Amino acid sequence: MRRLLFTTSALVALAAPAWAEETETLTADPLPEVIVTATRLPAIAARSPGARVIDQTAIQRRGAVFAADILADLPGLSVVRTGAFGGVAQVRIRGANPGKTLVLIDGVPVNDPAEINGAYDFSGLELAEIERIEVLSGPQSSLWGSDAIGGVIAFTTAEISGVRAQAEAGSLETLRGRLAAGVTNDAYAFGAWVSRFSTDGISAADEADGNPETDVLDSTTVGARGRYAFSSAARIDGSVRWSRNEADIDGFPAPRFRLADTADSTESDQWSGFARLTVATSGLVHQFSLSASDIQRDTVSRFPSTFEADRHVWRWQANGSSSERLTYAFGAEREDTQGSLSSGLVDELGTTSVFGTASVQATTRLTLTGAVRWDDTDDFGSETTGRVSAALDLDSGFILSGAWGTGFKAPSISQAVCDFCFALRPFPVLRPESADGFEAALGWTAQDGRLDGRITLYRLNVEDQIAYVAGRYINIAQTRTDGIEAETTARLGGGLDLTLAYAWTDARDETTDARLLRVPEHAGSATLAWSGERLSGALTLRAEGDQDDAGGVRDGFVTANLNGAYRLTDGVDLTARIENLADERYQQVLGYGEPGRSAYIGVRLRY
Repeated sequence: MRRLLFTTSALVALAAPAWAEETETLTADPLPEVIVTATRLPAIAARSPGARVIDQTAIQRRGAVFAADILADLPGLSVVRTGAFGGVAQVRIRGANPGKTLVLIDGVPVNDPAEINGAYDFSGLELAEIERIEVLSGPQSSLWGSDAIGGVIAFTTAEISGVRAQAEAGSLETLRGRLAAGVTNDAYAFGAWVSRFSTDGISAADEADGNPETDVLDSTTVGARGRYAFSSAARIDGSVRWSRNEADIDGFPAPRFRLADTADSTESDQWSGFARLTVATSGLVHQFSLSASDIQRDTVSRFPSTFEADRHVWRWQANGSSSERLTYAFGAEREDTQGSLSSGLVDELGTTSVFGTASVQATTRLTLTGAVRWDDTDDFGSETTGRVSAALDLDSGFILSGAWGTGFKAPSISQAVCDFCFALRPFPVLRPESADGFEAALGWTAQDGRLDGRITLYRLNVEDQIAYVAGRYINIAQTRTDGIEAETTARLGGGLDLTLAYAWTDARDETTDARLLRVPEHAGSATLAWSGERLSGALTLRAEGDQDDAGGVRDGFVTANLNGAYRLTDGVDLTARIENLADERYQQVLGYGEPGRSAYIGVRLRY
């Protein structure tokens, strides 16, 4: 079964996530969850250290609206959100700063080159059109180059068959709607969707500090995806996604320069897309693709600003196999990024890369995987990174796995020219960040499949980490994160599933032994989900311990969300959800408030 998965998927499924699903339906037995995009080669998640998959069923059960909400439930991931609605939302993996998390949408890198760290803003990424989320923690530069020291988060949009509609209304004058339509068959598919979210929100600055005004958010997303098969050996596919967010934000007005209500606002337009030709010939599947993303951010305040950034990636990748035991991929890329600065000037960075990865079923129990990549940057020299991993099937359902890898990150455009710097010149000449990390995991699956779990121990070392200190950017000699991630899922019967996750994260600056900011030492979540003939839903509890933050310590918190759906007919569902069930007053980032108890009801239609 697993050999079939690795060989057939390598030649077919990698061309597009939808093909992977078709491959899985060829057998009567259920196949294990497979990572398709983030690993470049299909890999069974349970045998891949740091790999996790969230499918569309889990997304709907959880009732999460935005990607940041569901990512916060995963062990080792922490969300940094400066304002519940419209504030910048970024994700840290294993203590690494947000610029070290590479984000892909349909394989397109969408990190913002004009953001100071080169990080992606999750605040407007809705989950309505997302079919699956793949998370791969740990250094992945050998697969994806710069920006992947902490890990990779890959989103795949769904193919649509028929007509789908959704509407929801609730607290804080919140309205949400989505309309999607498409057609799909073996030869071709095309679908498009539009979604809209608006809310009066709450004050981004915590209301306990005397800030009663509301900060409004309006978000619109439009997307399309299609594929066409010329023959069994050639096809084209592509997608495009555009979103606009308009949000009120708070600032730091004079004379106190503390976070407070202001009339500041921000507007961002972002689009991303790709076009890909896939051709199977001479035992290889070749993919030729162009992906692009562009973002423009305008801020209206006492110090207005406009930032624009774009990224283009040309990629050739070839996938193949030799016998049933070996699968491999290799290729080349050219990436060009451009971003504007606070001065209005524009700067550019570019990288040319070659890469290769292979997986071998060494024995019936042992799988070995390796990857190597060479990146040649236009401005910061070249770097070679690698990663090796192994998974060993033990008796009684146990899997022992481990990985070691290296990573690097070139300075962002803002860092390279010392944007926002006001210290006396000369500014330090920055060196690229480099990293190495290892992890070991022990997983277990019961014979009847009703209980599984995994515990992972890891260490991530980052040398020359770039930080903003005393009005300029500097390299910190070394940071280190030690951590434990534990997770389990129990299928309790009667349609009930229980998922538990916990992470201990000790992230420190090795030069001072101080904890890194905005990384909670303890975090965990528990989700009790149920599925019946008509009724389904989930109760989710999430907790974080105290965390060091700029200006003090943000207190720990426990919050709960409840959501459910009732199927009236085969094509109509009623939905309801309650956020912050216990009306907990808490903050994810020190000084920025989160909503109290809020409730929403809606309807989903399928034709």
